[in-house]
Amino acid sequence: MIGRHLLGRRSFLALGAAAATATLLGRRAFAEIPADTPLHGLSAFGDLKYGPDFSHFDYVNPDAPKGGTFNFQPPNWAYNQSVLTFNTLNFLVPRGDSPPRMELTVDSLMVRALDEPDAIYGLLAERVVVSADRNSFTFLIRPEARFHDGTPLTAEDVAFSLWLYREKGHPDLQLPLFKMTEAVAEDTRTVRISFDGSQSARTILNVAEFPIVSKAYFSENPFDGGGLTPPLGSGPYRVGRVAAGQTIEYERVADYWGRELPVNRGQNNFDRIRIEFYRERQAGFEAFKKGDVHYRQEFTSRTWATGYDFPAIAEGKVVKREFPGELRPSMQAHAINQRRERFRDVRVRRAIALCFDFEWTRRNLFYGSYERSHSVFERSAYRAEGLPSPAELSLLEPFRGTIPDEAFGEAVLQPASDGSGRDRKLLREASSLLADAGWTREGGILRNDRGEPLTLEILVQDEVFVRVDSPWMENMRAIGIDASIRMVDSAQYQARETEFDFDVISVAASFSATPTREEVERFFHSRAAAVPGTKNLPGTADPAVDALVDAVGRAANRDELTTAMRALDRVLRARRDWIPNWFAANHRAAYWDMFGFVEPKPDFGFPVETLWWFDEERARAIGKA
Repeated sequence: MIGRHLLGRRSFLALGAAAATATLLGRRAFAEIPADTPLHGLSAFGDLKYGPDFSHFDYVNPDAPKGGTFNFQPPNWAYNQSVLTFNTLNFLVPRGDSPPRMELTVDSLMVRALDEPDAIYGLLAERVVVSADRNSFTFLIRPEARFHDGTPLTAEDVAFSLWLYREKGHPDLQLPLFKMTEAVAEDTRTVRISFDGSQSARTILNVAEFPIVSKAYFSENPFDGGGLTPPLGSGPYRVGRVAAGQTIEYERVADYWGRELPVNRGQNNFDRIRIEFYRERQAGFEAFKKGDVHYRQEFTSRTWATGYDFPAIAEGKVVKREFPGELRPSMQAHAINQRRERFRDVRVRRAIALCFDFEWTRRNLFYGSYERSHSVFERSAYRAEGLPSPAELSLLEPFRGTIPDEAFGEAVLQPASDGSGRDRKLLREASSLLADAGWTREGGILRNDRGEPLTLEILVQDEVFVRVDSPWMENMRAIGIDASIRMVDSAQYQARETEFDFDVISVAASFSATPTREEVERFFHSRAAAVPGTKNLPGTADPAVDALVDAVGRAANRDELTTAMRALDRVLRARRDWIPNWFAANHRAAYWDMFGFVEPKPDFGFPVETLWWFDEERARAIGKA
């Protein structure tokens, strides 16, 4: 087995003749790929779209010009990143607030194709060999790979990075590596990564995308430190001008070692990517109206409905439009923290959910622009519908009696109100549930048998959520819950979320089109409940949920994955750990009309900052050249 013997660079090159067969092998399901065959890409299920000789991804313009500045407000972020402020440039650790897109400064072994549901292709890695038992993966590093100081990026850096993340990394990096047993540099270009056999077959798809950092740099500098000194990178951009908490610029590396690789061609086109930080959404919108910001996705319904009437819109300088959403499961929900004893009873959580009047909120606050969310895997085939299928039941039956009975019936839906804002029928039902759970009303406040009040604080970091959550809070107060809203600054919000120091908090997230065990584990598995910084915000710790997460990891084909995800969805919805709230089908975007891009957008990602390019002729036409 490859995991038990050395496959050095010479052996790898000796297998080079077999690379011609990788085209055919790469078009077979990942589990069926023969061992010891160099591959240019990996896919969990099904075919690789691109062969080993592909020149670029279809969703890019390979001849896109380089130049210009792209100043935007990031619509998404990862790890410990924040869009409101930043106090560190270290985005790979649990603590602190780092700026979005620091990941543009570092490369990974492989990168994801955005027009395939689960395919990754070599960036740092020229080829990968999979062992017969699927527990070891040997990567051949490209000889031209370099850090920004000109030093080679080697297999030693890869092994060092993975062990570093396993010990000290952000939970999103750390959790998938708990099953790793080896990360060994066999020579300067060959690294072997091995797992203990209990990992998901798709774990490697996550790990191969992890940023690779410099062993030399972090041997001299503390990895878990903060500060605003940029660490040594290797990616298409490096950190430029920085104003702590206010502005960061990423400068394109003109001599970037990987600029002509097929996975990069036609991308990373702007000379400068600039992000400015606004603590209030309205301030950011005003900057966009003035042209200081060039691209914005709009998440405030009132602004989208009434705010885009400024002169630049009327003059055709700014384009307001919608782009299709990704074909990936999405989750927007409130988490109820069961680390607090008063929220451990499912009847209490259900009562809290009954107080949220979506229909009133949609009409009065959302201008009809959002749809009700019922699932933690909304907008995907993984959303449970109707009664469980026989295959789903086979996964659920072992837990009958230990999971809510509702998981065996029609998939749980969030209640529809009469739209009045205070649906008496739903509030009576909520009161009855709380009474059954042992809460009695004294002086207008619900108390348990120890006289303790039922308090609930909704933690937010933006004024818009105060407006949206206030009617929900008032409904809870009407039935005796001592509910309140607390708005804190970004740094405090991040710290309290990381340490699970909240009663109720909201989250918006998306999963890959082919979710791995590690993706769902960090949201729902008991292992993640005790790790600060994970997204298991409710503190879910249920053996049945753990088993279903394991079933997601064991899935050998897409049908099995869909079955496991739907069964998991049923149990999570019946448990009411999360209160799904709303979703939008499309990206609501506006931009100054000085960019080029390929249409249609890819189905599985929308990183405009790397796919679009500066169009000098368009910019000149609107006075922005």
